[in-house]
Amino acid sequence: MKNYISLVIPLLFAYPTVQAQTFLPHTQIKTTVSEKVNIQAKAYNLEEVTLYQSPFLVAQQADVKLLKWMQPDRLLAGFRTNAGLQPKADKYGGWESMGLAGHSLGHYLSALSLYYGGNKDNDILQRINYIVDELNEIQSARKTGYIGAILEEDRIWSEVAKGDIRTHSFDLNGGWAPWYTIHKIMAGLLDAHIYAKNPTALTVATKFADWADQLLTNLNEEQMQNMLKCEYGGMAEVLTNIYAFTGNEKYLKLSYRFYDKPLLDALANQEDALPGKHANTQIPKAIASARRYQLTGDKKDQDIANFFFQTVLQHHTYATGGNSNYEYFGQQDKLNNTLSDNTTETCNTYNMLKLAQQLFVINPQTSLMDYYERALYNHILASQNPNDGMVTYYTSLRMGGSKEFSDHEHSFTCCMGTGMENHVKYNESIYFKNPNGGIYVNLYIPSQLDDKSQGIQLSQQSNIPTTDFVSFSVNSTSKKVIPLYFRKPSWTTVFTISVNGKEIQPILDEKSGYYVISQKWGKNDQIQLQLGSGFHTEAMPDNPNRRAIFYGPVILAAQLGLDEPDPVEGIPVLISNSNDPKDWVQMENANYLNFKTKAKTAYPNTIALKPFNQFVNEHYTLYWDVFTADQWKVQQAKYEADKFAQRELESRTLAFFRPGEMQPERDHEFTGEHLETGEDHNRKWRIASPKGYMSFTMKVNPTDNNELMLTYWGMDNRDRTFNIEVDGKVIAQQDVNQFKESKFYDINYQIPKELTKGKSKVTIKLIPKDERNSAGPIYGARTVVSKK
Repeated sequence: MKNYISLVIPLLFAYPTVQAQTFLPHTQIKTTVSEKVNIQAKAYNLEEVTLYQSPFLVAQQADVKLLKWMQPDRLLAGFRTNAGLQPKADKYGGWESMGLAGHSLGHYLSALSLYYGGNKDNDILQRINYIVDELNEIQSARKTGYIGAILEEDRIWSEVAKGDIRTHSFDLNGGWAPWYTIHKIMAGLLDAHIYAKNPTALTVATKFADWADQLLTNLNEEQMQNMLKCEYGGMAEVLTNIYAFTGNEKYLKLSYRFYDKPLLDALANQEDALPGKHANTQIPKAIASARRYQLTGDKKDQDIANFFFQTVLQHHTYATGGNSNYEYFGQQDKLNNTLSDNTTETCNTYNMLKLAQQLFVINPQTSLMDYYERALYNHILASQNPNDGMVTYYTSLRMGGSKEFSDHEHSFTCCMGTGMENHVKYNESIYFKNPNGGIYVNLYIPSQLDDKSQGIQLSQQSNIPTTDFVSFSVNSTSKKVIPLYFRKPSWTTVFTISVNGKEIQPILDEKSGYYVISQKWGKNDQIQLQLGSGFHTEAMPDNPNRRAIFYGPVILAAQLGLDEPDPVEGIPVLISNSNDPKDWVQMENANYLNFKTKAKTAYPNTIALKPFNQFVNEHYTLYWDVFTADQWKVQQAKYEADKFAQRELESRTLAFFRPGEMQPERDHEFTGEHLETGEDHNRKWRIASPKGYMSFTMKVNPTDNNELMLTYWGMDNRDRTFNIEVDGKVIAQQDVNQFKESKFYDINYQIPKELTKGKSKVTIKLIPKDERNSAGPIYGARTVVSKK
C-alpha cells in the first residue's frame, strides 16, 4: 500500500480530544427538549478532557493527519453534480463512486466537528464551515430540502413517495440503502452544529428532515414497514436528536415511523430475533430506542435497548468485543465455527460502543464499561494502521489471518467512514459526571479532566497493562465534597486504593459496582490505584477448549510472521494438563508487552505473543486450541491423516486453477460477464453476478472417470445458487448457502464419462440460477481422476 502522507507524531505533549455522535446528555451543551428520565451520568464537554501520551493518542494523531489530507471538494463532487452544479474536483473511488456515494462526507463532517470541539483547530474549522456552506448551496439549488449524491435518486424518491416500494435487504427501488446515506449526512450536520457551533448546519439538517417528512406523508404503515426492510441506518436516532435541538415534535413522530416493527417488537418481548440478521443494520435501531427513552420515558424503547445490548454481548460477541461473521449474526452461542477473514465488521463495534454509552447515562454500571474497555482496546484500537491512519473493514479472527487495511483513494467503505470518527474520540467515556457532582473514572487511559464548574482537575497517569499502577493528581478549589467513583475492572487480580500514601478502604456503591472516595480535595492530592494485571482466558461458548488469552485488558495474539502460515502445521496449539494460562505463557519484556509460550507447551514450536492491537502486517491467531496430553495424541494423528489425504489428492490431480490470478486465468482461458474478483481468507476468488457467468477450461483424462472439485467458503448468507455445466451440459446445481461453517469446502462433482471420452480438456461454465442469484464465489477449481 502506498503511503500518501507522512506521519510525524509528536510524543511529548498532551492533546485534547473529543466526544462523538450519538449525542449524550451533557454537562454543558443544552438541548431545547430536556430528558424526561433521571440522567445518572452526563458526558463532559469536549474541552474538559485531554489525552496524554499513549497508543490512543498516536492513533488519534494518525487519524487527524488523514482528515487533513482528504479533500472536501472530492467528497462533495457527487452532491454538486446531482444538484446541477459544476463539481470542483473528481470523486474519490470505492463506494464514493458507487451506489452508496455521499455517506463518507457525513462521517468526515462528524469527525472534523468532533475533533474541533476539543481542539479549536482553525484548519479543521475552515473545512467544517466550507462543507456546511457547500451543502447549503446544494440544498438551495435543489429547492426541495433534499441533499444527495446517489445514482438515480430522483427516480427512487419519486417512486417511494407514490408508495411504489421495492425492497430487498440493502436495495430500495434499485438504490443502495439510500436512507443509510441520508442519516450520515444529517448526523454530520448535527455534529457541526453541536461541536463547531455552526448555526447553518442545524438549518440545513432541519430542512432535510422536513423533506423526509413530506416524502413519507402519504405512506401507510404497511408501505413504511416494507420500505424499512432495506437498511436505513440511524434515521430514527438523528431525527430524535433534531427533535431535541428544535423542540418540534414532528421530528419525534417521524422517528417513530422509522420503527422496524417485526424486529423491535420481538426485542421488546425479550425474544432474540437476531440470528440471520445483518448485524449493523440492527444496532442503530437499538441506539435510537435508548436515546428516545431518555427524551420520552417510553418504557418499550428502554426494554428494546437493554435486551438488545445484553443479547448481543452475551450470545453473539467474540473475545475482542466485536460481533458478526460476514456481517451477519449467527445462532446464539455458536461462534466456534465462524472464525474467518470476514468477522467483526468495525462499524458494528463503533455502534455497540455508542449503545453502551446511552445505557450508561441512565444506569451507570461497571459491566458496561468493562465491555467498552474490551472493545476499545481489542477491536477499535486494533482496527487502525497507526503508520498511515488506514483502517480495517473486517478485523479477521481466522486462525492464521491478517489485517487488511483501506487505502487512500479506492476504499471509502462504511468502516472507513466510522473509522474517521473512531480514532478522534478516544476520551469520550474516560470520565462521566453524576447529578451530585461525583466523577466516574471509567477507563484507565492517560488523560486530564478539568471540571471548571466544580473547580476540580484530575490528572491521570497510566500505562496499563505494562505496569499495575494508575496515579491521579487532584487539584481542587472547591469547598464541597466531591465523590470519585473508580471502576474495578473485571480482569484485575489486585485492587487497592491509596490517598496521599495511605491505603484506604473505599465504599462500594452496590448499585453501580464502583468504588467511591468522598472527601474535600485540596492542592496536589495524590491517589494511586493498583490494578493487578494477570493472565486470563475467554473460551468460545460452544467450545471450552478454544480460547483467547488476555493479559489485563488486552488480548494476546501469536506472531506467525509475514507469510501465510501452513493451514495444518502453521497454526499453533497449546498442550497442557493445566487449565491455568500462566502455565502456558510467560512475560518476556514487560516494557513492550512481549510474551512467549512456555517450553514444550506449544506445537509445533515456542511462539511469541504480543497484544493484538499492536499487529499491522503480520499473520496471527488470537484463538488457541488447547489440548491435554492425551487429547493431543488423537489430534496429532488427525493432522497426519490430513497431510496424507492432501498428498493423495495431489497424486490424482490433473489440473488446478487459481481464480483471480492473471497467469492461471490465461492458462485456463478464463472468461465471463458481470464478473467480480477479490481476496478473502488469504485466497483470491471469482464470482459472476446476476445475469453473468464465468467459464474456464480444465484438463481431463480421456479414458478414465473424472471429477470436478470446486472450493467455496461457508457462511456467505446471500443468493448463491447456480448451475455447473461441462461442455454445455448441466452436471449439478449448487447452493453455496448450504455450507454453514466458516471454513473452506472442497465439493466434488462427478463428470459423466461421455463428456470426457476422447478429450484432453473440457470447458466449465458456472451460470446463476436466475436474476437474483450469483455464481460463486469460487476460490479454486481442480479436476482429478476418480479414486479406484
